[in-house]
Amino acid sequence: MADENKKPELKKPKFNQNWIFGAIIIVFLGLMLSGGGSWSQPKKITQSKFENYLRNGDVEKIDVVNDKIVKVYLTSEAKTKEIHSRKKTNSIFPANAGDANYQFQIGDLQNFEKKFDEIKQEENLTTDIVPVSDSNMMGEILISLLPFVIIIGIWIFIMRRMSGGAGGGPGGQIFNIGKSKAKLFDQKTDVKTTFKDVAGLEGAKEEVQEIVDFLKKPEKYTALGGKIPKGAILVGLPGTGKTLLAKAVAGEAHVPFFSLSGSDFVEMFVGVGASRVRDLFKQAKEKAPSIIFIDEIDAIGRARGKNNMSGSNDERENTLNQLLTEMDGFGSNSNVIVLAATNRADVLDKALMRAGRFDRQIYIDLPDIRERKEIFEVHLRPLKIDKKLDTEFLSKQTPGFSGADIANVCNEAALIAARNDKKQVEKQDFLDAVDRIVGGLEKKNKIIAPDEKKSVAFHEAGHATVSWMLEHAAPLVKVTIVPRGKSLGAAWYLPEERQIVKTDQMLDEMCATLGGRAAEKVIFNEISTGALNDLEKVTKQARAMITIYGLNDKIGNITYYDSSGQNEYGFTKPYSEKTAELIDKEISILIETQYQRAIKILEDNKEKLTELANVLLEKEVIFKDNLEEIFGPRPFAKKEEEVPVKEKNTVENKKEETEKDQEEETSTT
Repeated sequence: MADENKKPELKKPKFNQNWIFGAIIIVFLGLMLSGGGSWSQPKKITQSKFENYLRNGDVEKIDVVNDKIVKVYLTSEAKTKEIHSRKKTNSIFPANAGDANYQFQIGDLQNFEKKFDEIKQEENLTTDIVPVSDSNMMGEILISLLPFVIIIGIWIFIMRRMSGGAGGGPGGQIFNIGKSKAKLFDQKTDVKTTFKDVAGLEGAKEEVQEIVDFLKKPEKYTALGGKIPKGAILVGLPGTGKTLLAKAVAGEAHVPFFSLSGSDFVEMFVGVGASRVRDLFKQAKEKAPSIIFIDEIDAIGRARGKNNMSGSNDERENTLNQLLTEMDGFGSNSNVIVLAATNRADVLDKALMRAGRFDRQIYIDLPDIRERKEIFEVHLRPLKIDKKLDTEFLSKQTPGFSGADIANVCNEAALIAARNDKKQVEKQDFLDAVDRIVGGLEKKNKIIAPDEKKSVAFHEAGHATVSWMLEHAAPLVKVTIVPRGKSLGAAWYLPEERQIVKTDQMLDEMCATLGGRAAEKVIFNEISTGALNDLEKVTKQARAMITIYGLNDKIGNITYYDSSGQNEYGFTKPYSEKTAELIDKEISILIETQYQRAIKILEDNKEKLTELANVLLEKEVIFKDNLEEIFGPRPFAKKEEEVPVKEKNTVENKKEETEKDQEEETSTT
């Protein structure tokens, strides 16, 4: 009841220093308009008109101001005349009874007085000339100070811009440049992301959820003598959900959550980064228990002493030193947990990664087929989808996709459906979206010469034929000679998801990749530049087999791969020149062997290769069904491969994973 009787707090307007500048400008304009005298301005006339009014006896007196301006005062009888009625006024303020009626400027005062005396004698007038000295001291002072005011205003504006718009406070903007730029999320901030919105990542969610639970119920853990962890770092490939998981922590923790990026510590001024680190932890300690989240921490957390050519003071290292001290230094830092995210954990400083600073290193990998299904279900919630849509089917078509890629697929599918004026997003829209993302935009209007089109058709048919005949090659799904992106043709495969790759599997993949160039050699007895993408992929794979995975008999069980990223060899190779020659020779032998193997397969199936290429030239897009009609059932088909492909534009693909050698088998011509 007490809460209901409370009156809502009225938000008081915050003081803004711009109000002071506005008030000064208003006062300045007021004094300038006042001119030190009346607010209203007399009507301006010519000297000849004044002489006529003087001869008619309408002028009571005149004032000569500073020997330049003559102010004319009319008699009471003249004011009643129609000719002197002031229908228009030169001022926004009403005229007073004692104000001058007219005014005009004179050139020489002596000539004016001589003319005035002549008229006065001729008409026998009693009008007098009253000399007046008028000066606006305040206006002159303000005018003299105006240049200084402008200079000071420009200086304040520049310093505010240089400070990056830091928050106000004592001393103004310029003195807050060392303040932290972290955004605070607490109970008053509406953060809607929760752990329910984070699909997959079960192990990572369990780790961070325990940290959140520790902050909510610390006695549950402290009763057994446990201590709250100092920090946890999220490591993973781009798009796997590191920042999303941190958002979920902010929505679930119900404690102050400070969020900022590693680049927010960097500034052009020396010492600003360390100052912002100190201010950040000061704010976090004042609101403890609290959480600090630093996204892309590699911006300030790189290993010290690397690439420091200048030998001068490194601002980034100073910032890192201060961060190390704040996380686990001599002073106490209780109930403040630091979360961080990066996809470059190999370049981080070892002192930052040790236990006591980041107690937990949570690795977030690309989602597997089960996790991809859960991610699809999350991103399909806001879409109007067909009830027959099978999320398990979609998860099978997207091996190697990250969470961000799946979100992009769902968005592209909705856009494609809207472009086709559909009422709901269908299965075909998702397949077209995958095709669009992996292969690029379809260029139907691109003009290709008939000879080039035929060469592309045989190139892609060569890939399809060799992969169909090899046991460990990925099964074909679709082949097209419609230009997409930078490629003139492409072949889509659906490789199986595996954690380790055997030598035979890698050799079969290399042979299938070289099938395009081998087909050109077999059919046309000449080769072209269309196999650039294939040669690049095969060369990388062969070099990895020999120098990384130790799969070559001549080189032996040796690897020259540095997983830590801290290359100890600098600019030199970790092997001798003789070994380098041997490596190059073995790479060449390995590739040429698979090339000749592909040529042998295609020569044995030359008629079927030609038939397949002709079908491809006719239809421009063929699927697995077309290969079964020509070659018969695949001899090494597995149950997992038998995925029905009925739609004309079905796209099943795999994204390139260089480090695991589970590369997308897309040949580009």
